[in-house]
Amino acid sequence: MARCVRPSHAPLRVKAASKNKVSGKLRRRSAVGDGQTCRSGVTLAVDGGPGNDDIPVSGRRAVARDARQTGFPAKAGRMRTVDGFETFPAFEILEPSVQRWPFLFNSPHSGAAYPRAFLRSARLDASAIRRSEDTFVDDLFAGVVELGAPLMRAHFPRAFLDVNREPYELDPTMFVGQLPAFINARSIRVAGGLGTIARVVADSEEIYRDRLTVEEGLGRIEALYKPYHAALRGRLAATLDRFRYAVLIDCHSMPSTARGLETRVRPDFVIGDRFGTSCSEALTDAAVEILRDLGYRVVRNRPYAGGYITEHYGRPHNGIHALQIEANRGLYMDEQRYRRGAGFAGLAGDLTTFCDRLMRIDFIDEPLADAAE
Repeated sequence: MARCVRPSHAPLRVKAASKNKVSGKLRRRSAVGDGQTCRSGVTLAVDGGPGNDDIPVSGRRAVARDARQTGFPAKAGRMRTVDGFETFPAFEILEPSVQRWPFLFNSPHSGAAYPRAFLRSARLDASAIRRSEDTFVDDLFAGVVELGAPLMRAHFPRAFLDVNREPYELDPTMFVGQLPAFINARSIRVAGGLGTIARVVADSEEIYRDRLTVEEGLGRIEALYKPYHAALRGRLAATLDRFRYAVLIDCHSMPSTARGLETRVRPDFVIGDRFGTSCSEALTDAAVEILRDLGYRVVRNRPYAGGYITEHYGRPHNGIHALQIEANRGLYMDEQRYRRGAGFAGLAGDLTTFCDRLMRIDFIDEPLADAAE
């Protein structure tokens, strides 16, 4: 099992990747098995942060090696009410018996465990408040664990706290009292009501009856946001240490139609790489090509180029590649009743095939230089 570490040596230098096609396909690589570790001693190219040993108690308790350890229902996506996240796990990392690939999959918006106090403070009913959820996305990608890659998933809902934002994208009008001077109140996401603590759900309906206290807002960030990102950083560091580079796949879903444009059908998938800045172009090319080979309609970067996680962690020049994938909910679920649709099993199987093929792509142009060079 890979360790979560904080390396301290020189950053990894990764040459820009080329396609290097063999027999019309991108070059393939083999999985790393037991005992085949690839220690790099490179620096994780994101903000410094703790590994799992340094996560606060609430976060460390939430990082599970196996889904059974959390007591969370096997069928994620079913709404659950909880007293809070002091005793119920806020998130978990599902670990393979051996990590065979330098990939980490992340589902930050599939959480469906709603604190009772939060529901009491909301003006929305139990159906409307779920409209920001990426329901079932963690289940769709669950096959990667058996393939040999870890899967991280949130249990807290996006409407309660959004980890795909900067830590302090906050709207001052939502709070009673004075927020700290360092908050970012001017981002376009805050203006749209979708900051770190959202004012609205995805279809712009207001969430809260009354304003929140500053202590409540900052408390959510301390208790959930910071431990989540500490665990994500730690797991990326472990992957980078083992394989000398790492790939973060950020997994999301989108409504089948855009509000006000119900007659315009969205593509099956949107692949986002921050317009070529968050990962190797060859990796993005491969993702698009594999999905199209499986029969899906795929577009790049529009309307979803990748959120904070993709932008923040994607540092391809330092060996960390981040790619966002958005799946059309119409492919796999009843969007009104939050139930799996007839296409769920087929899509889950196709996504397992997609991930297996993507992880076998060798998108590094040449053998990586030793960190000492």
